[in-house]
Amino acid sequence: QVTLVESGGGSVQAGDSLRLSCGASGRIDNLALGWFRQAPGKERGFVAAINWSSGRTIYSDSVKGRFTISRDNAKKMFYLQMSSLKSEDTAVYYCAATSYSTAYIYSSSGNYDYWGQGTQVTVSS
Repeated sequence: QVTLVESGGGSVQAGDSLRLSCGASGRIDNLALGWFRQAPGKERGFVAAINWSSGRTIYSDSVKGRFTISRDNAKKMFYLQMSSLKSEDTAVYYCAATSYSTAYIYSSSGNYDYWGQGTQVTVSS
């Protein structure tokens, strides 16, 4: 069993930066970890993912070059560093983890079994 807790959301101005954190309890070695977001009236969408062991990453086209996903193995934390924020980045952000060991990383929410409670990010233009 893995429990995920996000932190770091808030309200910022367009062009600002913000870092989201996700703390994990339980064993997360060799899992795939991801960040998703859901804006009002929209479905939850993929943002970024990382493989805990290899450190390989993937990003959605909408955030590539602006957001960076990373992890800290010793602290069992992973992060989403968001830069050059835009109003369209406004959403509730969720961290997620698979329940199985894998060498891959996934952009589909259906691959993830554990989810955090979500943290609100609001970007004002």
